[in-house]
Amino acid sequence: MVEYFVNGGPFMWPILISLVFGLGFSFERLYSLLMSSVNSKQFFQEVSEALETEGNEAALSLCENTRGPVAAIFYAGLARRHRGVSEVEKAIQSAGPLEMAFLEKNMIWLNTVITIAPMIGFTGTVVGMIGAFDAIKAANDISPAVVAGGISQALLTTAFGLIVAMIVQTFQNLFVNRIDKLILDMEEHSFQLVDHLYEIESKGKKKKP
Repeated sequence: MVEYFVNGGPFMWPILISLVFGLGFSFERLYSLLMSSVNSKQFFQEVSEALETEGNEAALSLCENTRGPVAAIFYAGLARRHRGVSEVEKAIQSAGPLEMAFLEKNMIWLNTVITIAPMIGFTGTVVGMIGAFDAIKAANDISPAVVAGGISQALLTTAFGLIVAMIVQTFQNLFVNRIDKLILDMEEHSFQLVDHLYEIESKGKKKKP
């Protein structure tokens, strides 16, 4: 592998740098998404029980001490519960896009690496082919020994560029799938929270004489 890298010429270095950047952002996203993962169904049940038995402050404390986007939008909504359930809905709607932006943070850099790595590889191939034809011209010979070395070197950059893009693309697909699931959890459980608050409010009105 090292021999192939050395034989690939100077364009292999920017491809290597793009791989390092891509893996760096991939590991950052992996850690962030793992830290954002909670059992949303269980968390919703705990918040619901806290609202019914201990009140809004207990539910807020639970949300504050729980990581993840679902807890964050719950906290944003419950913090305005004293203004009415309609204000809770508005707060959740405002907090949702912020949490989505946090989940998608640095994803653009993965797209950049996926795009640039093959382009660098193709550029290296073109430059290598030019060098190969120059060598043929200088030698005034098109024998395989003269042609093969230059073409082999030219194609190595494309191969490595595509490999880098495939590695980072795999990570990106995994992240997109996970982000979509987290967004779905946010939407589903935020609706459930609002419905539950309306139920509590309705029960409270029925108890009044």
